[in-house]
Amino acid sequence: MEFPNGEQSRELLQAQAHIWNQIFNFINSMSLKCAIQLGILEVIHSHGRPMTLSELVDALPIHQTKAKFIYRLMRILIHSGFFVRQKILENDEEGGYLLTLPSQLLLKDEPYSMTPYLVAMLDPILINPWHHVSEWFQNDDPTPFHMTQGKTFWEYASHKPKLNHFFNDAMSSDSRLVTSVVIKDYKGVFEGFNSLVDVGGGVGTVAKAIADEFPHLKCIVLDLPHVVADLEGTENLSYVGGDMFEAIPPADVVLLKWILHDWSDEESLRILKKCREAIPSKDKGGKVIIIDMIVQNQKGDDESIETQLFFDMLMMIVLTGRERNEKEWAKLFFDAGFSDYKITPILGLRSVIEVYP
Repeated sequence: MEFPNGEQSRELLQAQAHIWNQIFNFINSMSLKCAIQLGILEVIHSHGRPMTLSELVDALPIHQTKAKFIYRLMRILIHSGFFVRQKILENDEEGGYLLTLPSQLLLKDEPYSMTPYLVAMLDPILINPWHHVSEWFQNDDPTPFHMTQGKTFWEYASHKPKLNHFFNDAMSSDSRLVTSVVIKDYKGVFEGFNSLVDVGGGVGTVAKAIADEFPHLKCIVLDLPHVVADLEGTENLSYVGGDMFEAIPPADVVLLKWILHDWSDEESLRILKKCREAIPSKDKGGKVIIIDMIVQNQKGDDESIETQLFFDMLMMIVLTGRERNEKEWAKLFFDAGFSDYKITPILGLRSVIEVYP
């Protein structure tokens, strides 16, 4: 490449800046993780009004020699949208820190808190495989996670209480928000049925909410034995330990919330066929409800598309799954013996997909 000049110089420097931005993208997530671990969000929230830098420093459990660095941490978190600064007095240039909606969604006591999800995804257990992706491309290991840990994610979780615990906490935190939106805005998806089985339903966060909203509906949570061990049901909620690849309890409706994206097309096809066996015919009301992503269902929204592609890469690194577009979903449904489907994009990056036998 010849030494650039004029417009070429500007383009080359922009290209350099783009590369730097990609290299250091991880700083946003790690800075946020630090803020959560230090309790910054909780301290500012409890303060009840804009909090000055000096007030924040005094309230944090930090060494006195690190006080001067808090401003720099807060500056990057303002830039990434987790805090804002607001004037306290008319002539006050410094102002005080306030939470934004995304940071409010990370408060510990927030019913829909995403902190468990953040803690889980940024744990070294799940971060380490990303350092070995190029090696994985050169061998026959199923995933980078398997290559680094010697087990599949599910096998590892069954023997490591820490991973099992934070994964279940992460899924529960997501489920609370998703279920509340579906029940509020699309309640009819669960109406007119007598029984429902939540496949891979974890500790039952979704099923509990559905069972409470529809007392007549018999809800069953199917998950691996180590996940549902010692969980107690209620009058219309029960837990079954089992393997969805082997059998799914019969019900009017099968629910698959964020399950199929964990698995390859071949594995997803096996799951869907078991779902098809578990439900009655279409004229008798049988249905599968899927809550999952449809890639590029947010046309024109670059950030949303990027997030979906992030998830697709996550599935490749940790599990055997993938995120799918509508055409890929449709092929799975029809190959599994279903006759029709309906997509309702009411969950932001995800959609409710109703699949009919």
